[in-house]
Amino acid sequence: MPPRLIFIANASTPAVRAAAFPVDEALDDRGRRDAAAMAREFPHIPTNLVSPARRARETAAALGLDPIITEDLRDLDLGRWAGRTVNEIAAAEPDALESWLSDPEVAPHGGETVEGLFARLSIWLRAISAREERILAVTHPAVIRAAILSAIHASPTSFWNIDVAPLSVVELSSNGRRWALRTIRR
Repeated sequence: MPPRLIFIANASTPAVRAAAFPVDEALDDRGRRDAAAMAREFPHIPTNLVSPARRARETAAALGLDPIITEDLRDLDLGRWAGRTVNEIAAAEPDALESWLSDPEVAPHGGETVEGLFARLSIWLRAISAREERILAVTHPAVIRAAILSAIHASPTSFWNIDVAPLSVVELSSNGRRWALRTIRR
């Protein structure tokens, strides 16, 4: 059986609603409710993984999962921009924001580069590509974007061309040598 990997983006949080860069925060009431409503869609997936972030762990719990915390699924580190709104950053550091949005190798916020996230996910995907099982991973939109790009052999410069909403589901499959994008849905 070829491996299949199902990603679920964490449910909504106050930062998502405020158009702010995420911090390690709890889900909002709507996020908890929406995740609980999805629980019946994933009843028999044997291996469940989760990012160490609170919002991912709470999403997994609302889905009724008992996952293994997996450090490689952690969100993009946004450094000093975490918790700030995009508008605040655009007003205070317009050149830095523009540079970050256009060049995946820069991190003016002092955190991780998009290129670094892409490399981390590419290595992780290669490591699990030979596993003959279905895997469900609850993680973050940025991580899922990087996984999609890796699967389709696209450049990290395309990172911002993919929107991943809260609770989006992305499925990848592997033949042991390469990953392929199967589905994206919400």
